[in-house]
Amino acid sequence: MIKVIRLSKHLEMSVMVGIDLGSEGLARAKRMGYATTAEGITGLEAMPEWADIKIIFDATSAKAHAYNWGIVEKYPDKRIIDLTPAAIGPFLVPSVNFDETHNVRNVNMVTCGGQATIPIVAAVNRVAKVHYGEIVASIASKSAGPGTRANIDEFTETTAKAIEQVGGADKGKALIILNPAEPPMVMRDTVFTLSEQGDRSAIKRSIAKMVATVQQYVPGYTLHQEVQFDDIPENKPVHIEGLGHRHGLKTTVLLRVEGAGHHLPAYAGNLDIMTSAAMMTADQFVDMTSIMV
Repeated sequence: MIKVIRLSKHLEMSVMVGIDLGSEGLARAKRMGYATTAEGITGLEAMPEWADIKIIFDATSAKAHAYNWGIVEKYPDKRIIDLTPAAIGPFLVPSVNFDETHNVRNVNMVTCGGQATIPIVAAVNRVAKVHYGEIVASIASKSAGPGTRANIDEFTETTAKAIEQVGGADKGKALIILNPAEPPMVMRDTVFTLSEQGDRSAIKRSIAKMVATVQQYVPGYTLHQEVQFDDIPENKPVHIEGLGHRHGLKTTVLLRVEGAGHHLPAYAGNLDIMTSAAMMTADQFVDMTSIMV
């Protein structure tokens, strides 16, 4: 809501939807003069504003999204941007594959870890074919709400699939760490790829270009250290489950994702990158619709 109000090029805030009458978010939306409902998607469907709404952001849970999409799907003029790991619609990472998914009515934003790391896997893959991509997302425990905690399995499965389908890796793996440190830590992500041998300078340039692209909608997205390379020689290959033995070039990328602090704390980069990517996607949908018209 706050990002749409402050930053969006094309979107107009309409309704804030929840399921808890005591929700702080619903109370704030009311104070700011926006319509609200605590009756979920069915409550929204019954409101007069529903007729004019074209884009819905779903930040519920994987299970709830399936129900929500069942209602939205009946209305051809509406799109849903899924911020849960439900993965009913195709994966979308705006810096990587927007052009392939712009005409789909239900797109999945993967996960916070996916939005942060898949661009890097894709950047390496553009230079040297990636056999294996592994990511480790470390987030502050305080920035992991009940939806995140209930969807840990979906997080790892969805992110791994998207590493393959969007990032281009033959095999993907994802891990998430909830760090209880005080003060809360800023989101950190580690990306490992094993690829064919390639021009290391070209890989660095590709990664730097991708980081700059993501920074257009997540300014706090930065490289935490220089890109690191290691040779995996043919006579000492590593075993990758499902692929067998592989050798080549190991690339390690360390990322830091600091939130913009528009409403949530700056350490909640995991939430900031998801909401920022979702809003960027919605704005691009409007741009693309205007071009097509």
